[in-house]
Amino acid sequence: MLGLIQTFSYSQTQDLASLASGKNIGMNALFDTKDNLYGYVSLYSYGNKDKKTQKFEYVILDKNLNPVANKEFEAGPLVSNYVGYVDFKGQIILRPSDYHYIQAFAKDVTAPVSMVIDPKTNTVKPKVYYDYQEDGQFKEITQPKSFKEERKENRAEKKEKGYNYVSAVGEIKEGGYLATEYNDYGRYINKNSLIKFDENKKEIWRYSYNTNGDKKVFSDLTVLERDENRLYGILRKVNDDDKTFSLLVIDMKTGKELSNKPITGLSPDTIYNIDVLNSGNGRIDNDKTFDDKIVLLGRNYVPKSDRGFARLMLDKNNYNVDLKTLNYKPDLSNHIPKLSADGGVENGYYLQTKDVYFMSDGSVGILSEKFKPAGQYNAPKTTDLVYVNTDKDFKVKEVQVFEKEKSKWVNSDYLFSQYLNDGKDVVFFFRDYQKDQVTKEKKWNLFINTIIDGKFKQEVVPISEKDNYSVTPYVAKEGYILLREYNEKEKFNKIRLERLNY
Repeated sequence: MLGLIQTFSYSQTQDLASLASGKNIGMNALFDTKDNLYGYVSLYSYGNKDKKTQKFEYVILDKNLNPVANKEFEAGPLVSNYVGYVDFKGQIILRPSDYHYIQAFAKDVTAPVSMVIDPKTNTVKPKVYYDYQEDGQFKEITQPKSFKEERKENRAEKKEKGYNYVSAVGEIKEGGYLATEYNDYGRYINKNSLIKFDENKKEIWRYSYNTNGDKKVFSDLTVLERDENRLYGILRKVNDDDKTFSLLVIDMKTGKELSNKPITGLSPDTIYNIDVLNSGNGRIDNDKTFDDKIVLLGRNYVPKSDRGFARLMLDKNNYNVDLKTLNYKPDLSNHIPKLSADGGVENGYYLQTKDVYFMSDGSVGILSEKFKPAGQYNAPKTTDLVYVNTDKDFKVKEVQVFEKEKSKWVNSDYLFSQYLNDGKDVVFFFRDYQKDQVTKEKKWNLFINTIIDGKFKQEVVPISEKDNYSVTPYVAKEGYILLREYNEKEKFNKIRLERLNY
């Protein structure tokens, strides 16, 4: 019926429309803290209960699409949708993702809070937040202040003290809480601290920095990773135009410095932004932690312009930092025709990074797509995908170009990816609107690309839209793909779990 040519060896379906009587407003995959697929959460809206309350329902599916829990819950008027994730306790957190912005100007409207689902008891309740105050008080917050209240208090505090005291507190896996604090003067901040508390909210240790920071002389800390034993971060010290960096390692049990080694060899902009890798659709997950190391991939700015990529690899045993670069020129220009020093290719297109894959030996895979932004009279366009495979020393090992038809009015034809075989290999998916060689009609094809033991393999599966039904691929458990078949008018909303043939 949907024009989906079945080339899979296994199929299982679930009708999302029949799981709840409300309107289905979204579904997303849930992953545990080790990036393994946990299942899916499907969300339903029942609209406004009254002027201050809305009603929703969640349905939890396991990774085989079996419904395992569902429950209705209420929320304030501001939130219109949620995105789910699994926390370190195994709880499912529904984080507000879309808002009714007009309602935010109402006098008594408060910021929406996340909802916490306990899968063992199938209970749901608003998330409890914590507040650490300047006088040392530690409070639980179940009802946030209204936006109007918050603004009024902040203005009064700024007028009285000359700054706003800012703090954030979160629970940590090993037990207790970790807080950050600083004074915000508007154009600069100072008196930063990291504070650890035990389960009874008693302070265990405090690490302070940037004590007397001002507009020209200050320091800041970017936390790269944290476990039950250590916190790893990059400490930046700024004195006007002079910037220095060091790898800071803090003992999580005592708060003492274990290491504070200088980081040199790359431009300040590269080191400072090493924890961020942006794409046209937002941030890319650009780091991975292994038992013996932490690997990050960022942009290489020379001096401030993007000239390629930089890899930071931190040895967790001796705290040594290995920094290496891979530039568009000359490292990639021999493999990609007409590639310029800033990542530009032919006809106004440039390489837009879509995803990054980290292997246990330190090698990295970088997937990019040729993208041309919208102009005053032109639509945004995408064409080929480019996969760069490096070795453990961050040298180009292989470049694979996946030729693709031009797509207009879309920012990307790349879909998603997942690791295979305990993180040793990877599979990524993209779509292409191609002309059938026999019928001469255009249709969507799904491209399944595996890199196993460093070898590429590609499978093409036709997926087409027919009679106003749409077919949308989603990530699934290892070795599978999820296809959603949808028609809002006919209230048809089914998901299909299919086995991959690799």
